[in-house]
Amino acid sequence: MMVSAENDPRRHGTIWMLNLDEPLPVITPRIHAEFRRVDSDSLPALASTMGCDIPQILERLEMGRHCYAAWADGQIVTYGWVSFENEDIGELNLRIKLLTGEAYIWDCATLLVYRHRLLYSALLAYILGELRAQNLCRAWIGADLNNIASQMGMARAGFHHVADLVIERVLTMRQVWVVGLPDVPESIVGEARHAFLNDRDKVWLSVPSSAKQG
Repeated sequence: MMVSAENDPRRHGTIWMLNLDEPLPVITPRIHAEFRRVDSDSLPALASTMGCDIPQILERLEMGRHCYAAWADGQIVTYGWVSFENEDIGELNLRIKLLTGEAYIWDCATLLVYRHRLLYSALLAYILGELRAQNLCRAWIGADLNNIASQMGMARAGFHHVADLVIERVLTMRQVWVVGLPDVPESIVGEARHAFLNDRDKVWLSVPSSAKQG
């Protein structure tokens, strides 16, 4: 899965994609859980799991984002957010640009004591089913290069690892580009470049002051 990134310290992220006309897997978590979209009645439970304030969640929802979660033992144990328009990828200082019919899944997490029970991959499978029901055509998701557990969950849910994000710093500038994996059609890599680099093969960005230190 990670052959493309071996011995290349410039690779920082992985890009995964699924066309929603593909078969979707059925994933049964190892504990009983109920999956559904978060509604207004569930905001306190979501805020507790996320460790944030309800107004922060409301701000996201008011911007058209959706949140899906799994409930077990009377609480939200895993969650994931979905955007249907442009969305910032804060940890990489990038902004994904979605086409009509595309969705981007992000900010997913599972409570520590509930990990390794297939909840994350089951949540992704549930979200994909909901997106298909909304007549969307494609879903994107990403993970840090060293987050193997997340990548395994994405693969289990049917996502394909199509490209890596490569970042190289030169003085006070940061060069970012998308590199396709072997055997991935160039048309798909081009779609990834459009989404994550807004049709630019390479971009140059100023390195934030916090990244210059050390």
